[in-house]
Amino acid sequence: MTIGTDPILLEPDVFSAFAIGQGHCVGNVVYLSGQAAVNDAGEIVGEGDITAQIDQAMANIKRALQAAGSDIDRIFKITVYLTDMNNFEHIMAMRHRYFAEPWPADTTVGVQSLALPELMVELEVIATRS
Repeated sequence: MTIGTDPILLEPDVFSAFAIGQGHCVGNVVYLSGQAAVNDAGEIVGEGDITAQIDQAMANIKRALQAAGSDIDRIFKITVYLTDMNNFEHIMAMRHRYFAEPWPADTTVGVQSLALPELMVELEVIATRS
């Protein structure tokens, strides 16, 4: 199906129940599906707590990137989907907590809702791997 790409496989993989892949590697570039505050058991983490949701999404990103032979410090593009733009200050705090100069390219989009009503943020990244 995906000639020339390597799928990222995780166990357990809560995405498989939704027919979504974790991501794919194309050469040395890693493309991840959007990650949200859902733990390995499929439970939402941090309902009503944007910082806890960001931290869980970043933990999911780290896990998927490591499975692909990469890590958070290899992220060069992040897209943030935020259900309440009043939480933008938390996105700024996330940037300083997880990244350093040179900063990754970034797009932040305000959305009406995400896949599950309790989710406040979804993060999608592109990174390199060695």
